[in-house]
Amino acid sequence: MGSTNPCLFYQCDLMPYAQAWEWQQELVAERRADPTREDALILLEHPPVYTLGQGSSLEFLKFDPAQSPHSIVRIERGGEVTYHCPGQIVGYPILNLRRHQPDLHWYLRQLEAVIIQVIAQYGLSADRIPGLTGVWVEGYKVAAIGIKVSRWITMHGFALNVCPDLSGFQQIVPCGIADRPVGSLAQFIPDIQLATVRQQIAASFAEVFQVELVEE
Repeated sequence: MGSTNPCLFYQCDLMPYAQAWEWQQELVAERRADPTREDALILLEHPPVYTLGQGSSLEFLKFDPAQSPHSIVRIERGGEVTYHCPGQIVGYPILNLRRHQPDLHWYLRQLEAVIIQVIAQYGLSADRIPGLTGVWVEGYKVAAIGIKVSRWITMHGFALNVCPDLSGFQQIVPCGIADRPVGSLAQFIPDIQLATVRQQIAASFAEVFQVELVEE
């Protein structure tokens, strides 16, 4: 085990996407200006919103963007379109990877490991699929990951479908993957509790990244 670094931990309820995006940008700017600033982790939920990665294609939308049922935001992460909504826990780690390991593939696999550990606590086997980013349970994609790293400071992150209304995913080709269905943990654990999963994510994150969460 390496040394344990402090990581500021913010838990929020429902927050509009634009507000959370601006907050992330502020945290990243602070750490780019002063790389000694502590890491941070935000866990929250969003009202329904579609987000598109910086190079993503509108062909993965199954509706006219001008007639979108929900807001659409193009952001600076990688990847294609995804959907956020209540019942889905979104995590935004703001980490200085120089403090951990300056390797994007390592970082993506660590984020997957956080989710896999949480799911294992429910007796479910969660899988990676070679060549794809995310986490699957019995063929259903339950967690999506999309990141942006600038000067080794991370933003954006992961989204775990705990008990959301999945209908919004039917209007898109999620992450550009047409042949693999999106699912949620509630399909396998009907009485799963969001608050419990949130705490499990926090604990798993602290273990995987060897940080000590400091509640803000």
